[in-house]
Amino acid sequence: MGSEPAQRPFVSVVTTVKNEERHLARFLDSLVGQEPPFEVVLVDALSHDRTFAIAEEYAARHPGLLTLVRKFGSRGIGRNEGVRHARGELVVFIDGDCVADSGWLHHLRSAFAASDVVAGATVAVGKIQYGQLERVELFQKGNDVTFPSCNLGYRRSLFDALGGFDPRFITAEDIDLNLRAVQRGATIRSVPEAIVYHQMRTTFLRFLVQAYWNGYGRKQLTEKHGSLWGNYRVRRLLQSQRSVIAWARLVAAFGGYMSRVLTGGGARLSP
Repeated sequence: MGSEPAQRPFVSVVTTVKNEERHLARFLDSLVGQEPPFEVVLVDALSHDRTFAIAEEYAARHPGLLTLVRKFGSRGIGRNEGVRHARGELVVFIDGDCVADSGWLHHLRSAFAASDVVAGATVAVGKIQYGQLERVELFQKGNDVTFPSCNLGYRRSLFDALGGFDPRFITAEDIDLNLRAVQRGATIRSVPEAIVYHQMRTTFLRFLVQAYWNGYGRKQLTEKHGSLWGNYRVRRLLQSQRSVIAWARLVAAFGGYMSRVLTGGGARLSP
């Protein structure tokens, strides 16, 4: 695909994992065959299953490819730690329960020629009724800033200039980073050819818990950036709630949002 490896920019693939024993082998298998040159920096948040042992086995089989780090904390904390250990001028993020398409890294790397922030397409697999629900989009200066960090890339210089992910966020740390990038003048380039397959929550309860924390993170966003509701496509959001599961997600997210309000989330997060 394209130029010789020596002419391609070096990419650091950063992932954070915790208790991903079920998915990790398939995830790492999907990375080892990506277009070179690249490295994988895996940050384990002190898993208590075989996640780290499986990663060590892969590191032994692929010398120099995989860097292993142990760091407890939120996803933002883990990703920041991964970038600190990264060597690439380009950094892309992916989650440990994902599977990358064979051309994933090639397409993301190529897109960096036109933008300092690139976002691939995320295809949900698993419970079909969960995967069919749309993202709750938020636009800023014409950019969709809700592209998730399970398929997101930043030029290292911009990431460092932004100070990385804000470790105070429980969720929505990727939206916060994208918002700050756009406010700084960056554009987010969508790369639909760069596909990762993301595992949906396996039970309805876990699905609702995820929605709850997503709502919690949206409240943290308003604490830091002020009211963002005017930039949400609220009418489209309400029109898209065409199933019981969709409304359940909305209610759970609202519960998370209000929980943040009622537990002292009214104080503004400093920029």
